[in-house]
Amino acid sequence: MSPRSAVRRIFGGLIHRAWAAVRDSGTITPGTPAGYRFRRLGEGACLSFPPGAIFGEAWIEIGDHTLIGERVSISAGMGPGVDLGPHSIVRIGGGCSIGRGSHIVGHQSIDIGDDVFAGPYVYITDQNHVYDDPETPIGRQWPRNKPVVIGSGSWLGTGAIILPGTRIGRQSVVAAGSVVNGDFPDHCVIAGVPAKIVRRHTPDMGWHPPLKADPGPLRALRPGA
Repeated sequence: MSPRSAVRRIFGGLIHRAWAAVRDSGTITPGTPAGYRFRRLGEGACLSFPPGAIFGEAWIEIGDHTLIGERVSISAGMGPGVDLGPHSIVRIGGGCSIGRGSHIVGHQSIDIGDDVFAGPYVYITDQNHVYDDPETPIGRQWPRNKPVVIGSGSWLGTGAIILPGTRIGRQSVVAAGSVVNGDFPDHCVIAGVPAKIVRRHTPDMGWHPPLKADPGPLRALRPGA
């Protein structure tokens, strides 16, 4: 090995060890100062370093042994320093895993059950812009909130978007890249843009195609929905 290669190897190792130390020191856990700002940060839970935008911690609950990946943004309210009332707004259960780069944006109520796994870059929000006045810039029209519920044991694929008013049942799958709005039962596979049920499991029929009464196209595509 040449002297130059040896020096590069030594410095490379030092840089990697230093970055690992920074990541360990920057991880948010129940025992760190940043962890105390949350309404609840359960035993064994952690938010990886570097975090995304995090504010409104006093209205955010995260359950035991939940792992929040790098650059995940979790927010309650429109911005820091706002009093949002006596109740929590974003609730993430225990044993969950939220993939890197995801966003959980709460204003009224987001409930994520236990053992929910989300791939990278998932977006979950309970607020959306409206299009009531065609002459007013859409971004300046007052948004609407609708609670979101994601049932325990569900899986959200990479890049899935969960829109306001969505209720996903237990043990359900949302395919990667899907845009989801509506009520979906337990034990179903949801896919598409707009998202719909493509497969279901029921005790009497096992796995089967969707039923006629199952949710269809995304309602939120209509202006003002």
